[in-house]
Amino acid sequence: MKTKNIIPYLLLLFVAPLSSGFAQKTTNSNIKVENITYTVGDKVYKGYVAYNENQKGKRPAILVVHEWWGLTDYPKMRARKLAGLGYIAMAVDMFGNGKIATNPTEAQAYTAPFYSNPQLATTILDAALIKIKGYKQTDPSNVYAIGYCFGGAILLNYAKLGGDLKAVVSFHGGLQGVTPDKDLLKAKILVCNGGSDKFVPEADITTFKHQMDSIGATYTFKSYPGAVHAFSNPAATELGKKFKMAIEYNKDADVNSWNDMKKFFSSLAIKK
Repeated sequence: MKTKNIIPYLLLLFVAPLSSGFAQKTTNSNIKVENITYTVGDKVYKGYVAYNENQKGKRPAILVVHEWWGLTDYPKMRARKLAGLGYIAMAVDMFGNGKIATNPTEAQAYTAPFYSNPQLATTILDAALIKIKGYKQTDPSNVYAIGYCFGGAILLNYAKLGGDLKAVVSFHGGLQGVTPDKDLLKAKILVCNGGSDKFVPEADITTFKHQMDSIGATYTFKSYPGAVHAFSNPAATELGKKFKMAIEYNKDADVNSWNDMKKFFSSLAIKK
């Protein structure tokens, strides 16, 4: 497993707001949301599920994995948007008990264990899969996942370690992580990366592509010109100023990457 230089890299992955500034009420009155709990060992995890309650039959499910702040309003908003597209979506709590970091120091402390022990995320995501598959609305043979920054990096590792997903999309996520194994990797992958993202160096991109190509993995790598780190996050510009970081919202890259995600899922015969 390749995890070199990962701890300094953690400092670059905070891009979600600490406030509820991202909260967006859905305009679709048919979208039902539920705050749920489940356990992994003796620890309680909290999730957020969204789906169209008037939609008939089973549908594909999508896990949404948060940035290093924890399960804030931002991934919940994305879950609602996915529900509006016809999926059942679950925003996942990776830290347990709905814990949210209030500053970068806390965020680094919460995320560091996942990099030193990639199997930790596997255990938690496996439990989330069991939970979402338990919904009568879920087609258990069609479960996918999307992740942002920390969440994108975690999902890429999960897929490489054999996570039971058909497809994974990483939005401006880190590319360092475990080395893929052709006997374990089952998911098709879409990486949505900012073309000017200083926090995902060209060397990481080259290594990622080489590793994926070496095992014949099915993946697509999209680069959005001019977009920097956290391009999909509407609060990134303000956060960049606050923390003096090269992060900024890019509306074009946000819209284009979301559309690329929809096309990617459609190409896998996911019915909406």
